[in-house]
Amino acid sequence: MPRLSVELRDQRRRHVLVSAWSCFTRDGFHATSMDDIIAATGMSSSAVYRYVSGKDELVEAATEEALKLLRDLFTRLLDTDPLPTPAETVEALVRELSGRGDQADYDLSKIAVHGWAEALRSPEVEASTRAFYREVRANLGVLARRWQAAGVLPSGANPDHVAAALQTVMPGLIVNRHLAGAVSAEDLLDGLTALAVPTPTA
Repeated sequence: MPRLSVELRDQRRRHVLVSAWSCFTRDGFHATSMDDIIAATGMSSSAVYRYVSGKDELVEAATEEALKLLRDLFTRLLDTDPLPTPAETVEALVRELSGRGDQADYDLSKIAVHGWAEALRSPEVEASTRAFYREVRANLGVLARRWQAAGVLPSGANPDHVAAALQTVMPGLIVNRHLAGAVSAEDLLDGLTALAVPTPTA
């Protein structure tokens, strides 16, 4: 049946993608070869190439998957009623970025780090990544303007600056998780609050 064949093709392509993501998580993009990925799938090379054109497509798909979860998070936040507070938004970001390593076989937060490096090398990945982060900042700006309208942010605050600050925090959460120790939402909020307190004058 045509529908079944489409579903089966999608399942097998997904299997190839997940196998590649597992390899990328372990060894990074450049140390992973197509032979490594093919071996991880348990399929023949000809079978794998029925579903993907090669490693470049797998790298782009991995980067897109790593970004997709965050895009979905902002969609949920913007659709939530009542509007999540800034603290709840930071907590949701921490949960989302921490949860990227919950899959048994791959860690999308590690893949995101590899994706940043790939964006500096590949014009195609750079373009999609740049577009994604511009979208993220725009969504954060929408949240900030709603907070301002609700009286959560001071009327004199610049929503675009709030959006930029929140966006800047996101990569740091991933870097700390892998290289310096995870930062909790409570600690992050406490530190940001302390920085916002004016320094007493002598």
